[in-house]
Amino acid sequence: MTVHRVAAVADVVAIVGATATGKSDLAVALARALDGEVVNADSMQLYRGMDIGSAKLPPDQRGGVPHHLLDVWDVTEPANVAGYQGLAREVFAEVAGRGRTPVLVGGSGLYVRAALDDLDFPGTDDAVRARLDAELAAEGAGALHARLAVVDPRAAAAILPGNGRRIVRALEVVELTGAPFVATLPEPVYAVPGVQLGLAVDRAVLDERISRRVERMWELGLVDEVRSLEDRGLREGRTASQALGYAQVLRHLAGECSEDEAREDTVRATRRFARRQESWFRRDPRVRWLEVSDTGDIGDAGDTDNSAEQGALTERALSALGAMPDN
Repeated sequence: MTVHRVAAVADVVAIVGATATGKSDLAVALARALDGEVVNADSMQLYRGMDIGSAKLPPDQRGGVPHHLLDVWDVTEPANVAGYQGLAREVFAEVAGRGRTPVLVGGSGLYVRAALDDLDFPGTDDAVRARLDAELAAEGAGALHARLAVVDPRAAAAILPGNGRRIVRALEVVELTGAPFVATLPEPVYAVPGVQLGLAVDRAVLDERISRRVERMWELGLVDEVRSLEDRGLREGRTASQALGYAQVLRHLAGECSEDEAREDTVRATRRFARRQESWFRRDPRVRWLEVSDTGDIGDAGDTDNSAEQGALTERALSALGAMPDN
């Protein structure tokens, strides 16, 4: 295989976009073309054992390319974007030290920005967070939002009254720092020079891909995976238990809905999430967008059956990167 080099000034190549657009497969193809290594930026793929529901590529579908920052956290651990930022920067340095190109891939927008951008994250305190979480459960998001409006009106105006997790985080930061919570992110400025490629799929096509992906997750044994993770504390995991697919199956296992209802709700929730992902990345003017056609199963991670179309997408991505053969 011909190895390419990115002509643009970039230390990292990032593949971003909504779920089911084909990011994982393109990342592998680009890593092989660029002599690179893949770095995960999907917050749920950081969790050990959350494989089927997060569409984590199995080792035999990674094309021999090293993958980093998969299976980092236990399902009982809360997500920690500041901790992830440090890990990602370390991996970038290690990969670059081997003379290779880090290929960041994922649809978790804040994690992509944490890895690439000049962002500082206030610390957290487990005791304060646990107390606020308990108050959220007892009083509801509306009551905590009203409290936030008193101590930090600007944050309250920027956060929806129903967004309990965000409200809790804002109250935690105010309590720990004595300063207002910055509810909106600063303008994007790279701390790590990068080039971002976004994959875009027609909405109707993407909706159908999501339906196929969820059906495939059920066929591969998502319910059994969730049942196994429940024994390892998934239900108590503040972040992991809310993941798409996992939250719905947990409700089914608790007798709160049928399995068909859980599957249908997973499809609906994933479609809504995909729209939020696209909106997030569309706000970043640095992303170079590639339209992806609907051919075969391209877009279903690890289930690409049209190598010609995948090859054409890879060539378009290399062109967008300004990558040239390394003679």
